Amino acid sequence: MNSQLQTTIDGLDIHSIPAERLVVLKPFINYLQTKVTEGGQINLNLICTHNSRRSHLSQVWAQTMAHVHEINNVNCYSGGTEATAVFPKVIETLSSQGFQIHALSDGANPVYAIKYDESDPAIIGFSKTFDDAFNAQSDFAAVMTCSHADENCPFIPGANTRIALNYEDPKLFDGTPQQNEKYLERSLQIATEMKYVFSQLQ
Repeated sequence: MNSQLQTTIDGLDIHSIPAERLVVLKPFINYLQTKVTEGGQINLNLICTHNSRRSHLSQVWAQTMAHVHEINNVNCYSGGTEATAVFPKVIETLSSQGFQIHALSDGANPVYAIKYDESDPAIIGFSKTFDDAFNAQSDFAAVMTCSHADENCPFIPGANTRIALNYEDPKLFDGTPQQNEKYLERSLQIATEMKYVFSQLQ
């Protein structure tokens, strides 16, 4: 892991997570602990409406923290109720935090290779629906990262559980002087919570 990303992770304070968020995170921890105890693959599909911001941040940080805490056989995917594109500010924010990111294709819906460690495969990031063939089709946790998708997508085929984490959308600050700050704030929140979640597993 490169030094910039390691510094970002080291700076995340899990003790700063509010008590109400710890309650929200508990079902996710319980699910993961059950899967770790059982052994085998752990498939997570992080879902928000457009698969453009929060679901990608969640996918990247969940996969990274599984690696950091040596939780093996974790496969993180992301999807939406519709496909759009990864919002460029998400890529810019992750890059500023130390991820090595390469565009594999351009166009309306670019595909990115996102690396947290030289020895591990890259996370492939692009916008898609949650049931896209690229994602796990069965035996996965549907982790809802936005309330809109949670409310408007009552059934996720193939999921063996559904967990709501629901993060505030940094899109609300697009085009404002606070845009950079809010994208970094959301990325750091998700990173901190994923660090906490995976640190609780035995």
